[in-house]
Amino acid sequence: MRFPLLLVVTCLLGTTLTLDNGLMRTPPMGWLAWERFRCDIDCKDDPQNCISENLFRDMADRLSEDGWRELGYVYVNIDDCWSSMNRDEHGRLQADPMRFPGGIKKLAGYMHDRGLKLGIYGDMGTHTCGGYPGTPLDKIEIDAETFAEWEVDMFKYDGCYSNATEKEKGYPLMSKALNATGRQIGYSCSWPAYQGGLPPKVNYAMLGEICNLWRNYVDIQDSWGSVLAIVDWFFGNQDVLIPAAGPGRWNDPDMLIVGDFGLSLDQSRSQMALWAIMAAPLFMSNDLRTISSSARNILQNKMVIIINQDPLGIQGRRILQEKSKIEVFWRPLSNNNSALVFFSRRTDMPYRYQTSLGKLNYTMGSYRITDAFTYKTLTLKDTTNFVVSVNPTGVVMWYVSAPSKLNTRHYFDGGHQKNNIPDVFL
Repeated sequence: MRFPLLLVVTCLLGTTLTLDNGLMRTPPMGWLAWERFRCDIDCKDDPQNCISENLFRDMADRLSEDGWRELGYVYVNIDDCWSSMNRDEHGRLQADPMRFPGGIKKLAGYMHDRGLKLGIYGDMGTHTCGGYPGTPLDKIEIDAETFAEWEVDMFKYDGCYSNATEKEKGYPLMSKALNATGRQIGYSCSWPAYQGGLPPKVNYAMLGEICNLWRNYVDIQDSWGSVLAIVDWFFGNQDVLIPAAGPGRWNDPDMLIVGDFGLSLDQSRSQMALWAIMAAPLFMSNDLRTISSSARNILQNKMVIIINQDPLGIQGRRILQEKSKIEVFWRPLSNNNSALVFFSRRTDMPYRYQTSLGKLNYTMGSYRITDAFTYKTLTLKDTTNFVVSVNPTGVVMWYVSAPSKLNTRHYFDGGHQKNNIPDVFL
């Protein structure tokens, strides 16, 4: 099957109804506290890292001053452990008064003054996963109204301490309640992650009607093994997941851990590239106050972000798994452009992978190639064999421009060839 036909079929599959709040027409981007800071509430002995308004203001400052906001990283998302252990006298959730003395509305104003948005966390059950007050069925309306009054911009609804029947009622009810407030609040549902992530237990057509994004699978951990497990699950089930995604409704493989402790430089590039191919939300969970320049360069890579944010909104797929442990991923983009990722599961040495665009199902023509991490460019015909060198656990990522947009000049950057097979971008 050639890709133009596949593109038409995928577009037709992507016409299911979507949540009508006008939000998140491209995957949302921002920063989320959980993976890096978890439920650290010890502000006495660890004031720089505890879950407090100071932490979120610090991250907002970094997003607004260090070039993140202009690239699309605009959400600053509170996760679990932010609230008091008790509701107030009116039955409303309230922030912990010691760690959030200014309250959530004032914190939201701090974000809005800097061109950012504030996200907050709740749970379907009697308690959150961390043991704080939940938002069960009888509290959905009052909590939605509270979040709107606080001028919150996004709400993540987790599913600890609740059963399947409550989830089936509660997730749609919260969608309705958020919309009824009159405030545009992006809605992240954890529902499918508690149901195994796959039909028949998960109805993705329904999810697309009530949620802007949803967690499908287990929480990410700060390790390469965790990233690989998520990649394997998402691409192993891609035929189910791809039709569910599109503008305003996204599969969420969880946070970016680039800049933390568990990934090498090549593995960090791999996570960023594969999340972009998946049209995944890009929520970093790291410390933006101390992030390395190499991690920042990966997360601020403009071409990878352009691929992730493509308005066509079609999730990419894995198209090849070679015996050499090289895998190839493809994503259709607007204006007949596309993205390719060559990913190595090897752990020994760089691997020289030989193929052609024709072998990767591209139709006849010449294509302008831009390497997303080096920005080097060249032109390749569909029939031209080429070699890419992929580092162990690393990627090569290409932005492939449609033939109609080419000029005919070739860019081989020195152009050395062996046996008439170009070594591209070496």
